[in-house]
Amino acid sequence: MSVIVKDSKIQGKGVFADRDLKKGEIVLKWDTSIILTEKEAKKIPKRYKKYLVFFNGKYIFAQSPEKYLNHSCEPNTKEGKLCDIAIRDIKKGEEITTDYSIDAIPHIKMKCACKSKKCKKII
Repeated sequence: MSVIVKDSKIQGKGVFADRDLKKGEIVLKWDTSIILTEKEAKKIPKRYKKYLVFFNGKYIFAQSPEKYLNHSCEPNTKEGKLCDIAIRDIKKGEEITTDYSIDAIPHIKMKCACKSKKCKKII
């Protein structure tokens, strides 16, 4: 793996490039070992809801390191088929980000903390 987890300026912990990554490269492959039903997902305590990913009608409880992937309104990755793919070159040490609103859990709204110039304020 070419990423490390450490403190983030966006929020809490974040995922950072451990080497230069090229546009189109798979940055993270998701661990899909914990899939929840809609009923189980609704029972998850609020503080853990940020670790839920809604993908192809399934609720995936994200594992490390992907659970530390922070949102940005100007992300440097996009979600692929159970992975995150670089949408531009990413420099070593740069925080890896994605746009949570693309595969957001239905009916969940979060305040955005990305601080980008194009911030939407609400995810």
